[in-house]
Amino acid sequence: MNNEKTVDALNKLVEINNDRIEGYETASKATGEPDLQSLFDRLAKASHKCRQELAAEIISLGGTPTDGTKNTGKLFRAWMDVKAALTGKDRKAILSSCEFGEDNALQTYENVLKNDREHLNARLVSMINGQMSLLRQDHDRVKSLRDALKEHA
Repeated sequence: MNNEKTVDALNKLVEINNDRIEGYETASKATGEPDLQSLFDRLAKASHKCRQELAAEIISLGGTPTDGTKNTGKLFRAWMDVKAALTGKDRKAILSSCEFGEDNALQTYENVLKNDREHLNARLVSMINGQMSLLRQDHDRVKSLRDALKEHA
């Protein structure tokens, strides 16, 4: 196992969790609805926990966890800011934006497991799968809230 490549793979996941944290902080500010603010705070906390787990592994491998975000995350947050402003903090628009972010997070985890697996030991694969399972639950929660709005429209 090549430590540098393992660190690079884990840092991809740190980045997407950084994106989620910033995205949900943005979403929480973009809505005045207490239930969504509570949900978004919980989702950001979940990414803080994932990021901490990943950072501990990176440090144990002699690497440095990234504190950056993906460029796509920056674009996503900017798009969500614009969309929230244009739609007057529309609940459905905010949830749709969040689901888009969740899709990106899941895709990043899937890509790491597919493309970087040779650089991950069984314990890391298990940890990543566990985190991905939590992110999938978060995605499904956001999607179900958004879809419930379609049914009432």
